[in-house]
Parts: sequence; structure tokens; C-alpha cells
Amino acid sequence: MEFLSNKPLLITDTILRDAHQSQAATRMTTADMLPALEMLDSIGYYSLECWGGATFDACMRFLNEDPWERLRTIRQHVKHTKLQMLFRGQNILGYKHYADDVVDAFCRKSIENGIDIIRIFDALNDVRNLEQAIKSTRKYGGEVEATMSYTVSPIHNEDYFVELAKTLEEMGASAICVKDMANLLLPMDAYSLIKRLKETVSIPIHLHTHNTTGTGDMVNLMAAMAGVDIVDTALSPLANGTSQPATESLVATLRGTVRDTGLDQSKLSDAAAHFRKVAARLQNEGILDPKVLRVDTNTLLYQVPGGMLSNLISQLKQAGKEDKYYDVLAEIPRVRKDFGYPPLVTPTSQIVGTQAVMNVIVGKYKTFPKESKGLLRGEYGALPGQVNPEVRALAGIDPEEVITCRPADNIAPELETYKEQFKDIAKSEEDVLSLALFPQVAPKFLAWRDGPHEAPAQPAEAPKAPPADPNAVRELFVEYKF
Repeated sequence: MEFLSNKPLLITDTILRDAHQSQAATRMTTADMLPALEMLDSIGYYSLECWGGATFDACMRFLNEDPWERLRTIRQHVKHTKLQMLFRGQNILGYKHYADDVVDAFCRKSIENGIDIIRIFDALNDVRNLEQAIKSTRKYGGEVEATMSYTVSPIHNEDYFVELAKTLEEMGASAICVKDMANLLLPMDAYSLIKRLKETVSIPIHLHTHNTTGTGDMVNLMAAMAGVDIVDTALSPLANGTSQPATESLVATLRGTVRDTGLDQSKLSDAAAHFRKVAARLQNEGILDPKVLRVDTNTLLYQVPGGMLSNLISQLKQAGKEDKYYDVLAEIPRVRKDFGYPPLVTPTSQIVGTQAVMNVIVGKYKTFPKESKGLLRGEYGALPGQVNPEVRALAGIDPEEVITCRPADNIAPELETYKEQFKDIAKSEEDVLSLALFPQVAPKFLAWRDGPHEAPAQPAEAPKAPPADPNAVRELFVEYKF
């Protein structure tokens, strides 16, 4: 343990983004955050994850908030701690690929509005989908946290992730993030993987896990003992279950050890007291369901991120097929294998999960939502493994149709087109980007924001589960929490 001497473990707290995205469908408001921002800034975190992921969509769709204004407000009150966001590579914060000039503009405006670190990932770990975001983040002075979506399959072993980390370092990453979105990384595997990564790359390693399977605290502890530089945790009111392990617990565990975080437990307690009230409100409104706090070891069997499970239940309820829940869970690994073992994270988790529902309710590969066809056609990038050729044929895709180049190479520059398209309603380049990413949601929000309205924005009701209809698959994207 001598190699860890004088190396405090750094902490990124996710209370402002992933914690409430994972537990409360991203419904925390800026007003909920505001009283605690300066308190959070004083704690001594490495960074605060506060933006990106589903927060951008949810701000406009459900909370009548401008996500850019939220970022500016947080930056105004957080002056000493780095702010970071989650960025889906060529998908940005949407659910399709965008042209390079849109990716570039989004990185620029994110950094201009207050982001220091951009955590850039691709659902398929196709590094071609990270190239532009990495270049743009570096160009505008941001820190690149290049990210590996962790999963387990015949392809995704320790050697795979070590080689991927080397590639990401060569591409210009400032740090490497191991994104364990489904809490599949077990403690001893975490120790081995982090140890090898520290021996292989020269940049910091940042671990992101959840506590869906109940192993998250042990994963963080073993990673700390292996030399990980930074871990994600969440303040206790919105920690554990489908969220991250609790910050206070890890800080207490490491006190007096070679990895002592140095964070002040009393300040953490004060901040937690505020967010306890927020969590109580979310629970009273039925947004925070206690079931997301439970350990669900089905994740280890089916590799389904915890935030998807309740949505699958809702979808099946609406279809009158609740009795098919375990059939769907069993079908997900089969679809994943047929589709070439994609990691299950937005948007591939939604695509594979919806195809499994269709297979169970409608019949085995009787219908393919267009997102499934897009994945099989290579529109999202290269699938890690071999696609079942019979399934691809059933989807009506000839082998010659499969895209083999970087998908964004087929997308002409779009930014000027979007500026022209939205010139009558966009008041800034930020508005143009909001409209480009969410053309159904942003116009309604901007009409509300820029028009007369007497009452302050009220959170919208949580949407009902979408029908089990292949044509409605896109609506699933809103509801899934990862």
C-alpha cells in the first residue's frame, strides 16, 4: 500500500445530475439546487457532475427550465469546484448522430457557459464516435474525460478495456472514465482492472458505478485500494439503489487511511440535510419511487441497468402483459447477443430492451422498430461482436447495406441549416442547439419561455408508460433513466 501514500481519493459528487436522474427521473429543479450550491462548492470535491445526460431534455420537457440557464446559474454559485457533464459523443445529448459542426458548437457553448470537464462516451465504445467531441473539447480548453462503457460479454474482458484505454489516451484524453452504468463491475474485478489500467496509462482513472446490485460501495473501496484516482458518489439522500454509492459512507470508510479523502463530514451532513428535503418532496409527489432504492441482483443476470426495470414493468402493464416481465428479462440477453453484444446504455439499452418487449408480445423478430434496424445497419457505429446474420436478414438489411465508415462521415454540416430553420424562434446559438437536439420539445419550451405567462414554471406530470407499439419506440427514450 506504500504506492498509495499521500494520495487522497478524489470525489465527484453526482447529486446535481446522475443521482436524481437515476432515482427521480431527472426531476430536481434548479430551485432545489440553488440553496446548496455554495455549500457544495466549499466541501472540496474534485468536481460536481451537474449537467448533460437526460437533464437537458428533462429541463425543457418536464420542468419548463432552460438547461443553459441552469448551467450558468450553477457556475455563478460554484466558483472553486470543477463542473462536469455527461456527453454522448456523436449523439451529444440526443438519440441520433449529429454532424461534426453541431458537436463542435455544443462543446464550445458548454465550455463557454461553465463546464470544465466533458465526460464523453459512446454506447458501443466505437472510438470513431468520440473523435470530434474530443478534438472540440480540447480546442476550447475543456478537459476530456474519455469514457469506456463497461459491460460483460464474451468480447468485453479485461484485456479489451485495457487496450481501449490505451487508444483513448492516444486520442488526447485528459483522464479515462470506467462507466459501470449497470453495476456489473464486481469488487475483485474492479481491483484487477484498475490496477492494470494504472500500470498501462499515464493519465488519471475515474470510476463511475451504481449500487443497483448492492456491490457499489465494495467496488469503490477495492478500486481505491488498486489506486483509482477519482470515484463518483452521491450525497446520501439520493444515493444507493439505482444511484451511486453514498458519499458520506465512503468518506468515513477511508478516514485515517492512505486514501483519506480529506472531505469534511460535517459539511457533507449539512448539504445532505438540504437534499433530504428535496428527496422528501420528490417522494411525496410520487416521482421518487422507493423501489429504486432496493438491491436488484437481476441486473447481474440480465445486465439491464436498474433504471430500465421499472419502465419495462410499466410498458408491460399498459399492454396488459405484466405476466411477461420475466420473459422479457430473459429475452434481453438473447437480443443483445443477436445484436452483437452492445453495452446496455443510452441509446442501446432502450433499443435492445424495446426489441425484447416486441419479441415477447408480438412474436420473435416479427417486427423491428426503426432504431433496431438502425443499430443493425451500423448507423450508431460498429457493433462490438458478430451480428446474427439471420436476425439482420429478418430486419430486411443486406450485408452490403451495413455502414462500415464512421457514421458521422455520412452527415453533411448541419449547423447553418438549423440556424436558418429556427431563425424565427431562436434568440441565441444555445437556443439553436436546443432546437436541433430536441425539435419536438424545445419549440414548446421556447414559446413558453418567450411568451407571456403569469405563473412560474411547474414540473410537468411524469409521462405515462408508452404503449407496446413499435412505432412508439422513440418515446421510450424519455422514460429510461440511463
